[in-house]
Amino acid sequence: MKKYLKEFEKLIGIFEKLRSSNGCIWDREQTHKSLIKYLFSESKEVKKAIDNNDMENLKEELGDILLQVVFHSQIAKENGEFSISDVVKTLNQKLVRRHPHVFGTCKVKTVKDVERLWKEIKAKE
Repeated sequence: MKKYLKEFEKLIGIFEKLRSSNGCIWDREQTHKSLIKYLFSESKEVKKAIDNNDMENLKEELGDILLQVVFHSQIAKENGEFSISDVVKTLNQKLVRRHPHVFGTCKVKTVKDVERLWKEIKAKE
């Protein structure tokens, strides 16, 4: 298995442990709503790292964004709503659907064509 898949599985396991009865009390108390402020805060940190061209910090801050995705997915899994696998599957489907010029037969010539096509597909969805 590729290294990143092992690391991703390890991350999922960490969140399962953190939210378990013998995990972290703070993590167990979190909800989708209680975590919103952290998602916004981490997004600002990503912007700052990009603005400063600080790749080491960007790596860390993107990890914090991923933390939010996995955290919300774990909460949803516990609530019987969806899992991280569902999130990834939905994203994969969206990327293929919104790139018919790559995964289908649609032809584009410019970046503006791609942007127009993306907006048209998104509006239909």
